[in-house]
Amino acid sequence: GVPVFTGKADCPRYAKAELLADYLQVNLPHFRVHKIAQHPDKWEQWLHDICEKNGWKHTESPIVWRELLDRGGKGLLLGGVDDFLEYAQRYYGITSMTLDEEILDIAGENLQVHIETAKEEEEIKSHIKPLQIWITSASAPTCYQLISLLANGEVFGETTEISIHLLDTEQCKEVLCGVVMEAEDLAFPLLRSISEHTERDGAFIQADIIIVLDDVPLNREGQSFENYICEVSEICQAYAPLIEKNAKSEVRVIASGQTFVNLKAMMIMTYGPSIKPENVIAVATPWESAAKAMLARKLHMNAGGVKDVIVWGNISGSNYIDLSHAKLYGYDGAIWGPADFPRPLLKILYDSEWIHSEFLSAQSSLISRVRHCVGMLPAHAIASVLRYWYHGSPPGEIISVGILTKGQFCIPEGIVFSMPVRFQNGNWEVMTELEINETTKEVLGRLAHELIQEKLVALKEIKEMQPYRAEIITS
Repeated sequence: GVPVFTGKADCPRYAKAELLADYLQVNLPHFRVHKIAQHPDKWEQWLHDICEKNGWKHTESPIVWRELLDRGGKGLLLGGVDDFLEYAQRYYGITSMTLDEEILDIAGENLQVHIETAKEEEEIKSHIKPLQIWITSASAPTCYQLISLLANGEVFGETTEISIHLLDTEQCKEVLCGVVMEAEDLAFPLLRSISEHTERDGAFIQADIIIVLDDVPLNREGQSFENYICEVSEICQAYAPLIEKNAKSEVRVIASGQTFVNLKAMMIMTYGPSIKPENVIAVATPWESAAKAMLARKLHMNAGGVKDVIVWGNISGSNYIDLSHAKLYGYDGAIWGPADFPRPLLKILYDSEWIHSEFLSAQSSLISRVRHCVGMLPAHAIASVLRYWYHGSPPGEIISVGILTKGQFCIPEGIVFSMPVRFQNGNWEVMTELEINETTKEVLGRLAHELIQEKLVALKEIKEMQPYRAEIITS
C-alpha cells in the first residue's frame, strides 16, 4: 500500500513527517508516498470528514494511513507523526534527525507555498470559463432532447465546458428540477453545471448563447392573427432588454420553435437595438431535414446523401423548398463515382410531375409534421446550427437560416428571411453567388410580402405601446 499523510500546511509535525517521507523516496527505490497539505482554516472539517468516511478516530495534525490499492478495501490508519516515525524506524531503520528550529522554518515555507499554489490553481480555473447557455421555455420537449447534444462535446468541441441555464415559469419548476437531476446523473465531463430558473429578472446573466424556444399555441377560439403576433411581441419585449442588460456583448441568439420563428428573431432585434443583428438567427434546419427525408424516400436512398436543399422565406409559415441547387451523394444509379462525387438532384429525379404536384403540394403537410415533432428533430437542428456557427459548415454545403435581410436576392431589407448561408470562422455569410431564376424571384417576392405584413402588424403593436420608440424604429 501507498502511505498517505496530510496535515495543516503550517504544522511543524506535518513538516517533520514530510521531510522524512521525502528522504525515504530518494533513498528507497520502491518507496512512494502521497502528501496532501491542507489550509489551517479547512483542516478540522477535512479531518472530520475523512475520519467519518473511514471510521477512524484521530484528532491532530498530521494523519497518516496506507491506501490498500491491491485489495480494494479502505485505508489502514497508521496514526500521527510519531506513528509514522516508528513505522520508518521499524521497516527501514531510518529516523528523522532534523532540528526543531529547521522544522519551524519549513512549516512556515510550507504554508506560503500552499497559499501560492492555491492561488495559481484558482487563476488557472478562472481562465477555463464554461460557455453560458440559456434556454427559454425549457420545459419543452425540444430542450429535453437538446441537453445531451450540447453536453457531449460534439457541438462546441471536446475541451469546451458548458453551463446550461433552464428558464421557464414557476408552474414548470418541478419539471425543470427533474431535467436538472437527470442531466446531472448523466455525468457529462464537459457539463460544468446545469440549473433551473423561474425568475425573469435574473435571466441571461453572462450568457454566451441564448436559445429561444417559446411558442404561441395556435388554433385557439377567438384568437385573431393580430392577437398571436401581440403575444410574440410581448415575449420578445420581456426578453430583449434583459439580454441587453445581462448577457455578454457578443451573445448569440437562436430563435427556434414551431410558430413565428422569423418574427421572434425580428422582435428580439427590434426590442434590443444594441444586440448585434448578425448574432441573431432563426433555425430553418428542421424543415430542410424533413424535405431531404421526403426526397430520399422517393429516391430510395439515405437522407444523409441529399444536400443543398434551400428553405426560403417564413420558416414556420409560408416558405419555399428550392431544389434547383440540390445534390445527391452516394446515389445508387447507373453512373458510379467516388463518395464525394455529387449529382444534381433534378437530373436524377426525372419525375417532374411528382416535384410540381406531390412534393410542392406536400409542403403544407411537411410543415404540419415538423410542428408535431416531439423534440428530436428541432433539437438536432439547433445543435447542428450551433456546431456550424462555432466550427464552420461543411465546405461548399448550403445551410438555410433566417437572418436580417440587406437586399440580397432582391428581397426587401429589414425582415428576417430564410436564405442560404455558409458558416466560416465563427461567422456566417449569405451565398449571394447562387443563381436563382425569375420564377424563384417571383416566389421570394410573395414570401417577403407576407413577412412584411407580419412586421407591420408587430410594429403597430409597438407603436401603440411605445409611440416614440416605434417612430425611431420605423424611420
